[in-house]
Amino acid sequence: MSLLVMKFGGTSVADLARIENAAQKVKAEVENGHNVIVIVSAMSGKTNELVGWVSETSPFYDAREYDAVVSSGENVTAGLMALRLQEMDVPARSWQGWQVPVKTTSAHSSARIEDILPQNINAKFAEGMKVAVVAGFQGISPEGRITTLGRGGSDTTAVAFAAAFGAERCDIYTDVDGVYTTDPRVSEKARKLDKIAFEEMLELASLGAKVLQTRSVELAMRYKVKLRVLSSFEEQTDTAGTLVCDEEEIMENRPVSGIAFSRDEAKMTLVSVLDTPGVAAAIFGPLSEAGINVDMIIQNISEEDAGKNITDMTFSCPTDQVARAKKALDAAQASGALVFDELIVDENVAKVSAVGIGMRSQSGVAAKMFKTLSDEGINIKVIATSEIKISVLIDRKYMELAVQALHDAFELERA
Repeated sequence: MSLLVMKFGGTSVADLARIENAAQKVKAEVENGHNVIVIVSAMSGKTNELVGWVSETSPFYDAREYDAVVSSGENVTAGLMALRLQEMDVPARSWQGWQVPVKTTSAHSSARIEDILPQNINAKFAEGMKVAVVAGFQGISPEGRITTLGRGGSDTTAVAFAAAFGAERCDIYTDVDGVYTTDPRVSEKARKLDKIAFEEMLELASLGAKVLQTRSVELAMRYKVKLRVLSSFEEQTDTAGTLVCDEEEIMENRPVSGIAFSRDEAKMTLVSVLDTPGVAAAIFGPLSEAGINVDMIIQNISEEDAGKNITDMTFSCPTDQVARAKKALDAAQASGALVFDELIVDENVAKVSAVGIGMRSQSGVAAKMFKTLSDEGINIKVIATSEIKISVLIDRKYMELAVQALHDAFELERA
């Protein structure tokens, strides 16, 4: 029989009524002739509650016990979903990560899936089980301890199961009805996309779009897993939601498919850096070791001052990492590995990005983007580009204006 993977996020299983609603959707797929693997998140708010309990009990907690506690939210949802399906006369049972097993690395709270063994679940399908309800977000380490995959890890679990079991499709049910050209809360002209390429979705996810977790899109692209994003609260149809698929499945590639943004960005500038071979490594090595997620980087042209080459280096990072970044750079300077005069931090910036695989074959996207921002009186502080993306840092107060203006300029409201 063909197999589907269906993933339900926290808002989709927030209470017993919503679990019943999700179970009805699963039952409909079983009646359509599918075996189904259901991946569930913890009920909305439950993971935060569990994390709070751990922090209150032990501020400097053992990460292994943290995972044991925090993973329990998904176990509850999986058991309740299996019970609800059984009440609907659908043969179902719950599975925890270690029972499958989902084998992961030992990096507690941020483990990566290394292997999923399908034999146990397939054996139960052969015995007549129609639905395997699997607790998302969790696995088992080589040491035999429960691990968790980090926030959004249930998306990654779902895609990994679809790849491991050769599923026909992986449906991600959430509280939105698909992927939009931008956030509808920022632009009322935002339009739901019927299809989007893996590469575009990966860029949008990494640039601030919250619909899918970045690692799940990476996995889907690598293993060619068809993803469909759709709402738990709307009727299922063949055209519902947004299909994330190969570029070849999209008839015509627009130059820009979506506008992404991130409010919580900071711009950090090292002034008068002594420009010698290895200076970039001296800056970004300590930042990497401190776990800083550096994004956009600009180095000014080197100038000679008192017989030495001097330059400025600017980069962006999330605002919640500024303190750690500053500490790492100060330590590098104190050790003599890095020489600079001043560190300037601007935390009042936002990143706005235009994304589209059509940029590969159509010119003029950057010129239109820059002119649109100029016409609105918005100054660009930093620019970064890739083959299918153009990102700019601007003053945060202009972020919504920039998103709306670019959405209009590229006529994204038009199908």
